[in-house]
Amino acid sequence: MLFVCTGNTCRSPMAEAIARRRASELGWDHVEVGSAGVAAFSGSPASEGALDASAAHGLDLSNHRSTLLTDDLAAEADLILTMSTSHLMRLIELGSGARAALLTSYAGGLDDASGVDVADPIGGTSEDYQETFRMLDQLIGRVLDRLQPVLAK
Repeated sequence: MLFVCTGNTCRSPMAEAIARRRASELGWDHVEVGSAGVAAFSGSPASEGALDASAAHGLDLSNHRSTLLTDDLAAEADLILTMSTSHLMRLIELGSGARAALLTSYAGGLDDASGVDVADPIGGTSEDYQETFRMLDQLIGRVLDRLQPVLAK
């Protein structure tokens, strides 16, 4: 499972950490979770806001380093979930569109948010990051519920 955003310093690292923890709690040790950015500067740390929001929920992003989305990385993933429609378009360009979906759509929406982008909190307030984290947590919970019949062992 690969989460994709723009710079791989905010949304997708938080999504990766949330999904990794939830998969572990479900005993899904066979599920690999990663993240990347369509315009990432490889090796950049998670943003301060993402670090703080994640830490407030018991997740540590201090070792995260951004990864640029490549053809090979996209080809390795069984499921690619994007934060925005523009990220999804990039995956279609890379030929991985059949395994990719907008996160809100794949999750079945969130309070009528199906088909909308997960807002980028970069440059925003601490509350913006917290809100993004909460939204990602709820959406990923729905994604894993949807995958339960396939991934549960």
